[in-house]
Amino acid sequence: MINEVYIIDDDESSIAVFRELFRNDKEYKFISVKTEQIDIALKNIPSLIVINEDAIDRDVVEICRKIRKDEDNTITPVIVVSSNGSREHRLEVLNESIEYFVRKPVDEGYLYYTVKNLTRLLTINRRMSPLTGLPGNVQINSELKKHLLKKEEFSVLYIDLDNFKAYNDVYGFLKGDEIIIYTANVIVNAVHDIGNGFVGHIGGDDFIAIVPYKDIEKLCQNIIAVFDDGVKKFFNEVDSREGYIEVANRKGIIERFPLTSISIAAVIADVGRFNNILEIGDVASQVKHAVKAVMGSSYAIDRRRR
Repeated sequence: MINEVYIIDDDESSIAVFRELFRNDKEYKFISVKTEQIDIALKNIPSLIVINEDAIDRDVVEICRKIRKDEDNTITPVIVVSSNGSREHRLEVLNESIEYFVRKPVDEGYLYYTVKNLTRLLTINRRMSPLTGLPGNVQINSELKKHLLKKEEFSVLYIDLDNFKAYNDVYGFLKGDEIIIYTANVIVNAVHDIGNGFVGHIGGDDFIAIVPYKDIEKLCQNIIAVFDDGVKKFFNEVDSREGYIEVANRKGIIERFPLTSISIAAVIADVGRFNNILEIGDVASQVKHAVKAVMGSSYAIDRRRR
C-alpha cells in the first residue's frame, strides 16, 4: 500500500527534503500542495499531511482547523513544522487536534520516524469501522486467536439484525446507519454492564462480542431487551404501530416485513474445544441458522463440549 503524504508549502521547498529522506522507502509518495489547492487535496484523503508553516502565507491555525473540519480527514494525522517555537504558538496549533509540532531546525531522523510511526498508527486506526469506531476483522481475528492461545474458557456472540435490508429499502441508508450505530452502542453497553469483554464490527449489520466467561444467558437477554425497547424510535408512527413495513419486491409485489429485530448466535468455547477460529465460525453458522428461524429478536447458545 502506498502512503500518500501531502506537503503543504507555497514555495515547494520541503518536497525535496522528504523525498531524499525516504529515498529507500518505496511505499511512500510525497506530493507538494499549495495552500490554494488544499480543498482539492483533502478530497484525496491523504495518509498524512505535513504543513511547513514558514513556507505558507495563510494562518497555520486556520489551515489546521480547515483540515479537521473536513469530514473525510478527521483522523488524518497532521504535522506542523515551524521556526516559531514559542510555547504559546505550539499549544495554539496542538489545540486544533494536530498530532505533532516539529520545531526548526529539524532533526531529520526524528522527522523520519515521526512520519513512519504516524502512518503506521493510521493504518491500524483505519482498520476500525469508520461508522461505529469498533475494531474490524483484523483485530477480531487477533482477539479470538489470543483467547485460544491462552487456553481459557470464553464465549463468542455473533450478532446481526433481521429484516435490515427491508428497513434500508424503505427508510434509506442514512437511517440504516443510525440503526447500526445504535446496535453497536447497545452491545458495547451490555458487555460493559455485565463485566469485561471485546466488541467488534464484522461489517454491515454483523457484530461480534467475545467475553471471558460462560454464563452469557443474561448478556444475551439484556442485549435483546434494550435493543427491542429502543429500535422502535427508528420507525415512523404508522409502521411502529402496525409492527411491519411494506416493501415492493423486484416484481412490484408488495411484501410485508416485521420490524427490525436482533439475533444472537452464541458459542461456548470450553478449554480445548476449538483448535482454530475457523472451527468457532463453523459452529456459529449452525447456531445462527437456528436463531434466524425464530420470528423476532432471539438468541441460541451452543454449549457442546466437542
